[in-house]
Amino acid sequence: MSPRKYSEIKFTQGNEGTKIKQYFHPHNTLNGINYSIAQFTLEPGKKSKIHKMNSSEVYYILEGSGKLKINGKTYYLEKDDSVYIPPNSKQFIKNSGSINLRFLCIVEPAWKEEDEVLLE
Repeated sequence: MSPRKYSEIKFTQGNEGTKIKQYFHPHNTLNGINYSIAQFTLEPGKKSKIHKMNSSEVYYILEGSGKLKINGKTYYLEKDDSVYIPPNSKQFIKNSGSINLRFLCIVEPAWKEEDEVLLE
């Protein structure tokens, strides 16, 4: 087992403009997982940069509300909503609420820097 405590995980700055807490990733987990789970935070009015990933992603909204654009289609998300993002999808998410937008991002196979392409 590899328990991870929220208070012990430091935020890092994401390439696409978000703050990230990386919970599980093959590099920090003993049981050989092939996916990664991280919490992303966007402040009110902020948006991630337009990007695409070679991996599939699932977003699960923990707090706040946002507008997610995937390949030109817009989705409005709020607490407890989730969405699947297919590999190589052009995407960004914007915090459309008045509080921080916090969401989990599950990436399979696990996130790698070389698999993410910034488009702006």
